[in-house]
Amino acid sequence: MSTMLSYLMFALSASASVLATVVPTNEQAAVRRSAPDELSSWTGASLSASVATYKSITATFTVPTPGAPSGGSSTTPYGAAVWVGIDGENCGNSILQTGLNFTVLGGAVTYNAFSEWWPDNPRILPNMLFSAGDQVKLTVTANSATSGTTVIENLTKGTQTSRQLTSSKALCQSQVEWIVEDYNNGNGLVPFANFGTVFFSPASVTTLSGSSIGPAGATNWAFEEFTYPWAVVTDTTIAASSVKVVYTG
Repeated sequence: MSTMLSYLMFALSASASVLATVVPTNEQAAVRRSAPDELSSWTGASLSASVATYKSITATFTVPTPGAPSGGSSTTPYGAAVWVGIDGENCGNSILQTGLNFTVLGGAVTYNAFSEWWPDNPRILPNMLFSAGDQVKLTVTANSATSGTTVIENLTKGTQTSRQLTSSKALCQSQVEWIVEDYNNGNGLVPFANFGTVFFSPASVTTLSGSSIGPAGATNWAFEEFTYPWAVVTDTTIAASSVKVVYTG
């Protein structure tokens, strides 16, 4: 399985003060095991096909209130990203994704919207504010194998942002994902935040033939801590039109 790096830039802030700027990278370093398959950085669900099949993916979720894991430190930043995307795990050449990343440090939480056509660097999308409890809709569309559109809508606040992307790294359009992800900051995976529950609902995909399908039958990804005792700390439930990801660690 290929390794995929994805650079997510965001600022950590406490109260009104900016404490630091971190440039993490998303790294998928996975080993397939028994169902649910266990990843060191992804948790959620993915649909796969043997040929180009998928045109767009969408989902709505409630912005979580992340916190430190049990036994965590108030001086350690914890993070994760919630996103939907096309390709990545079975198309090592590229991935088109958009979502929301968050950092918690002490009692302060920072949320940022981003979009990316990996391996190009991501872009933080400005002028979008998020609060815990907001309803957010994510949509990624492959207009062709080398052009796409990402849309993030804050349904609660009535705001949205979209971005047109192109890349010479063509999509395979053979996989789609609903994911909560840890990331690598260059020194290893950062401490994973206790994100509570991320419930992608409704969650759907539009195929190249124009049909609409849900995540039923998707692969279930479980996040496995990369350090001893390598415990699985998430649980994913996949239904006809939803993907529910719960932090259990």
